[in-house]
Amino acid sequence: MTGWVLIRRGHRDAHKTMMLVAFVTSILFLVVYLVYHGAMLHYTGEGQVKFQGTGAVRAVYFAILITHVVLAVAVPVLAIVTIRRGLRQQWEAHRRIARITFPIWVYVSLTGVIIYLMLYHWKPL
Repeated sequence: MTGWVLIRRGHRDAHKTMMLVAFVTSILFLVVYLVYHGAMLHYTGEGQVKFQGTGAVRAVYFAILITHVVLAVAVPVLAIVTIRRGLRQQWEAHRRIARITFPIWVYVSLTGVIIYLMLYHWKPL
């Protein structure tokens, strides 16, 4: 979000730095996430936590989870293309793809937190 605000205010260099930091942070998160779930699978035989909710909340959870996973697969590719066009100063092409990449990246980030909260902190009645 900070990168978006920076570019809207015309701070191109700060935007570039912030977006590269965001990309590296996302890659580090993905590596840690995959290592953690791989270790869970190796040591416990299960790489995931089962959602405990029932009824309508279960349907909501899986709707969020499915859209999150599908779009999460697209984010690295979209991000790489967006960053590459920015670094090559292909501004119009960068803007076009960024208008697609940014909302998907935000959605995946927010739904990831929601999924985490629903799995580990939501207590079914």
